[in-house]
Amino acid sequence: MKKRLVLMALAVSVSTALFAGPVPTNKKKLTPQGLYLTPQEAHDMKMKEGDKVLFIDVRTPEELVFVGHPDVVDYDIPLKRLDYTKIVEKKKGDKVKVKFASHKNDKFVEQVEAAVKERGLDKNAKIIVMCRSGHRSAAAAKLLDKAGYKNVYTLDQGFEGDKDKNKHRTVNGWKNAGLPYNYKVTKELFKFVVGQ
Repeated sequence: MKKRLVLMALAVSVSTALFAGPVPTNKKKLTPQGLYLTPQEAHDMKMKEGDKVLFIDVRTPEELVFVGHPDVVDYDIPLKRLDYTKIVEKKKGDKVKVKFASHKNDKFVEQVEAAVKERGLDKNAKIIVMCRSGHRSAAAAKLLDKAGYKNVYTLDQGFEGDKDKNKHRTVNGWKNAGLPYNYKVTKELFKFVVGQ
């Protein structure tokens, strides 16, 4: 019995090591659990483990509709929502950045809990979180870690990836890795967004 437990623990640690991307160099992308995936590793994990892994896109619904989303993502549970009734200006040095205001999704953890429960999973299940380039997914991973989830992986390159020297997102990310994605709107994908 003891031997079997040791072998099971070893198998789990080897399985986890198989899906262990490099640690991000950007401090804003670091997470408490230190579980990072490249886009290819996230795709492979989802393909290999299927419904045992919950894959959540934390971008806004607009991003998924207009920029696309992975074919294998389970749900869109946005970390923030845009407010099209307000425009904010941020000064950075002598430049002014203008954008729509946003507000935090106060139900984020609650919605992830509902998704986990719906899939018959628990707080030990593997959860992949992804955003555009890895900043929001790191914030989401921190919230889920604080809520007691034990295996929260971030796709630190995100869907579109980091910016190149011309400030275009061509460096890395899901799309640039050539992984399958689409623009489909489905009730299942957006079930936690509707009525929010």
